[in-house]
Parts: sequence; C-alpha cells; structure tokens
Amino acid sequence: MNDQPTSPSTDHPHLRPDSHPDSNTDSHADSHQAELASLAEEFFAAENRHNPFEASLSGVEGYAHEVPDPSRAAALRHREALRGFGARLAAIPLDGLTGEDRITHRVLARLIDNGTGLITHGLADFSVSATIVAPHNEVFTSLAMTTVDQEGADAYLERLAALPGYFDAALRRAVEAAAEGRRPLRSGVDAAVTQLDGYLAAGPAADQLLRPLQGRREFERARAIVRDGVRPAVARYRGGLAQQLAPGARPDEEAGVCHVPGGAEGYADAVSRFTRPGLSPEEVHRTGLDAVAALREEFAELGGKVLGLSGTDAVLTALREDRSLRFGSAAEIIALVDDALERARRASADWFHPYPIADCVIREIDPIEAETAPLAYYQPPGPGGLPGTHWINTLRPESRFSYEYEAIAFHESVPGHHLQIAVAQTLHHLPEFRQKPSGQLTAHVEGWGLYTERLADEMGLYGSELSRLGMLSMDALRAVRLVVDTGLHQYGWSRERAMAFMRENTATPEANVRNEIDRYIAWPGQATAYLIGRREIVRHRERARAALGGRFDVREFHHQLIGHGSLPLGVLDDLITDWIAAG
Repeated sequence: MNDQPTSPSTDHPHLRPDSHPDSNTDSHADSHQAELASLAEEFFAAENRHNPFEASLSGVEGYAHEVPDPSRAAALRHREALRGFGARLAAIPLDGLTGEDRITHRVLARLIDNGTGLITHGLADFSVSATIVAPHNEVFTSLAMTTVDQEGADAYLERLAALPGYFDAALRRAVEAAAEGRRPLRSGVDAAVTQLDGYLAAGPAADQLLRPLQGRREFERARAIVRDGVRPAVARYRGGLAQQLAPGARPDEEAGVCHVPGGAEGYADAVSRFTRPGLSPEEVHRTGLDAVAALREEFAELGGKVLGLSGTDAVLTALREDRSLRFGSAAEIIALVDDALERARRASADWFHPYPIADCVIREIDPIEAETAPLAYYQPPGPGGLPGTHWINTLRPESRFSYEYEAIAFHESVPGHHLQIAVAQTLHHLPEFRQKPSGQLTAHVEGWGLYTERLADEMGLYGSELSRLGMLSMDALRAVRLVVDTGLHQYGWSRERAMAFMRENTATPEANVRNEIDRYIAWPGQATAYLIGRREIVRHRERARAALGGRFDVREFHHQLIGHGSLPLGVLDDLITDWIAAG
C-alpha cells in the first residue's frame, strides 16, 4: 500500500473542476466518506489499546488505567487487526475522495503499512538497553508524565497494579527471541541491569512511581502495590536479564541488527518506515557522509570567527573540552532555555499564523532516567488545557555545553515540536489520529524540529555567535546519525567504531556519545528520520520560492507544513505541489 500520486485536479480545493454530479454519485461519495471516517476512528482506538502508554503521552483520554501487552502474541494479534483495516481501506477508492479525506486515506495507508512492517520484523523483540525505548524506561517515563488529576487516582492505581504482568511479559518476549537466535547486545543488557539496580537501590519510600500520588489519600494503597507487586516484578525482570540473557548476548563487535537472523530485512524496512519507501540504507549512508563533510567546513569557518581557531578538529576539541563553555548549575540551564523560549514566542508573528494553542512549560528529567536520557524531549499538551512540556536533562550541569541548549529549546518547543504538535491538536475537522503526533511518521515530525533549528537563525533568535556554533553542533549530531545508524545496522560496524566516528565529527561529550550510539543500536532506523525529513522540507521551500517568486509567503508555507498534522513524506510532497500550483 505504497503512497500513490495525488492528482492536483482533485486534491486541492482551488483546483477542483466545476461539476454537477448526479445524486447517485453523491451517495457513493457520502458512503466512502462515512466508511473512511469510521475506519479512521477504529484504527485510532486499536492503536491506543495496543499502546496505552503512547496514548497517555499523546494526551488521549481513556487509557490511563491500562498498560501495553508486550508479548509477541499480542503484537501478532494487532498485526491482524491492521491487515483487516488495510483490506477495508483498499475497498474505499482513493479517486472518490477529495481534499483532507484524500489525505486521510493516504496517511492511513502508510500508517497501516508501517505498523505491519514493524511487527513483522520484530526488531524490538531483542532490543534490551537503558535507552528511552527500553520497556522499563517506557514505564518510568509514561508514569512520571502522568497527570493524575485528569483521569483520577484510581486509574493510576489500576495501571500500577498491572505493571508486574507487563514486566514478566517483556522478559518472556526477550527470552523467546534469544531462543530463536535473535540475541540482545551484551552492553545493552549490562546497561539495563545497572539502571534497574539504581531503581531498586533507591528503596520503596523514594520510588519514583509514587510521586504522582504524593500527598494524596491514595498514596498508601499505591505504596503497597509498588512494594508488594511492582518492585518484585522489576527485580525478576532484572534477574532475568542478568541470568538468562547476558551470558549468550552479542558482543559489541556485532552491535547492528545485520548480525541477527532477519535483521538486514528488518533494517531496510525500518529505514523505509522512518523516512520514505524506496530510500535505501546505502543512500542514507552516502547522504550522511556528504552532510558531515559540509558541516566540517562550516565548523572551520564559524569556529574560526568565534573561537579564533584554525581547522575543524581544533574547533571541535575546544567546544568539547573548554570548561568555560559548560553550565555551572541546573538553574542556569533552566534560565537559558526559558529565555530562548520567550524570544521565540515574541518573534513568531512574522513567521507563523496566529494559532490558539496551549502553552509550553519547562521541566527537568528525573535523575534516574537522566543518566541515559537524551539532552531533551517533548511531551504534547494534555487534555483539559494542560500545557506541552519541554523536558530537559540537567543532570551534572558542569558536563553540559551551554552553547547547545538554545538550539535544543527551539527544536523541542517554539518554533519546533510544541508549535507543530499543539497546532495539530486544534485541527478538529480532521480525524483524531491526525491531530496527534505519530511515531510512524518520524521524518515529518522530527524533520520539522530540525528545520526549526536553522529557521531560528533566520528569525534572529540565537543569543550569540557561540550559540550559532551550538546550532552547527546539533546539526552535526543529526548528520553523523545517518552514517553511524547505517554503519551499525547495514554495514556491520562495531559499537566502538560508531562511537569513534561520532567523536571525530561532533563536539558532543563522551557520555552523550555513548548514550546516542546505544540509542541507535536499540532503535534501528529512527535516527535517520531527522536529517532526511529536514532536507525534504528545505527542498519544498526552495522550489516554492522559485515557483512563486514575490507571491511566496513564508507564513503560509509553514502553515502547509504543520496545518495538516503529521504526514508521510510522499503526501507532504504532493500537498506542497498542489499549494504551489494554486499560487
């Protein structure tokens, strides 16, 4: 069910030919529209039932009492449901739809294909790590971000009570995969065990799963559930990883999924899912090498002006090792990010239409998660007017580079993910699944975030030339991702070779090198989406400006990019083509 080309004569309201359909044609169109709306609603509900953690994080109500079933059997049942949706969608003729209905059809087709491929290849079955996609971190992150007031403490208690079964099933799935020859990476297993030891060492009284109920009458019930059920299950999970999986796990020399049965096919599918169908890992690798080479030249030029140094290696070394370029406290990080966000808010009117969106707030990532967490991530606005959240990693501020956090702030908040996702939540004329961010359409979502880091430079948002070097530093990280992700999973690089390439071509510190590479190992293909998506957005902007000349309106162009929810790159391409044609 690959993306099909969209006809400009039917896809854009300004380009539809005048016609006078008879009542029978109208009846068919209404029937197709109704069936599509019903299918979209059922698909969204099935996705939320399959992953209620993701539903809660996306601000979808009604799932705060549930946990996912991480078993392989549950995944296969969901795949059958997706195939059923696909058969029903195929029976709805695309040519019988117009405007947003046509887009909905094509987005659904891509999501169904992506979800089916994800389950078929099962790369997550043998992924054991301490990264953000680890089963235990999905628990800690999802529950830490839960707002109990919205759906009630009873829902939270029910979710807590279901966690022992979740952990037991997650362990069984990994053990079954290992028995099939799909073994996890030893360093990932060891990192997960170390992280779980840290959780268990904290003791029941300080358990992070209890924080959402702190000071509430349900706290004692929650403490009993955690003490008697959850923590013993976490200990079983930890013990299973150490005793059943670690001894036979893969060495770091075999870090990529190409060393696992079926891994090469699974990785090709992952690259296709996270970028666009037909894009090969080899093409991604070449694109990354070219981007890294271009950025090395930019580093040499801007770094020479700002730091007075000659050569890329000298600039990267200074950015990495100069202690004066680090933060002195977590409060400094918060203040810098808060100030950057306020500047972006003030400048937005010249670059974006006014949108009635929720606010964005800044919060610190929990110290237990922060040890292996990325520099930052974003949580969408929740129901009932809850703001979006820009989560930032402030652990050991003296190890964090002060010049990078402005670019990170623009990426995660405004004009990046917060603007993009909060706008999507206002598109009530679209099916609900299109109002939420989709992890299966990463190239558009993360491509926009990366695009806004450079857009912020055009907007004059960076506070200094040094912060502009931070923009290049974050750019380099995304370019290197293309090379090391494909290097690991397509070309069989060792973990150390991937880390060495990142050290040589970015300013990121050693701890972040390790965290980043381990994330790519645990989540094959996802890291390729950022720069591939950004390149597509830049290409669309350049061709629109060339075609429209003085009629090009950057605010309207940006609206086309974020005013239709998350899209597959093929659909985005046709959408911009139609917009250009409409003038």
